[in-house]
Amino acid sequence: MQMLAEEYPITQMSDVLDVARSTSSHLRAQSDEQEVRQAIEAVAAEYPRYGYRRVTHQLRRQGQIINHKRVERIMRERGLQARRRSKRKGTTNSAHAFPRYANLVEHLEIVRPDQVWVCDITSIRLLEEFVYLAVLMDVFTRSIRGWHLVLYSSKGLQ
Repeated sequence: MQMLAEEYPITQMSDVLDVARSTSSHLRAQSDEQEVRQAIEAVAAEYPRYGYRRVTHQLRRQGQIINHKRVERIMRERGLQARRRSKRKGTTNSAHAFPRYANLVEHLEIVRPDQVWVCDITSIRLLEEFVYLAVLMDVFTRSIRGWHLVLYSSKGLQ
């Protein structure tokens, strides 16, 4: 029926074959579905952490017009759900016996630059290691006075 669709109108072919007109769109949809499945599988293989929303956006960037519900259904049927990240491990242990120091600048009125500096250290997780960032900041101007980045891998600090 698809081969003859270029030469004859769909209504005439459906009357001659005694089938519903929607049959032709159903056949076309089945072939489109296979192409969409292949495109979704290709995106999911390239980006294994993408869920249906990101896969939909990626397909739209590639020029396909597709509904997110269709992508979600196909991904669920094919078992292509995104791999979830493992839960974060807590790195702070607040239940320790060490003394806690008072905040000496809590009630201090800060009126000029370089009166009070504060610092903080944070860890940033990369693919296989951590990077630690230490920052020194002026409280009055909120400008960064200094910083240092340290890589910590399985080999130790570098």
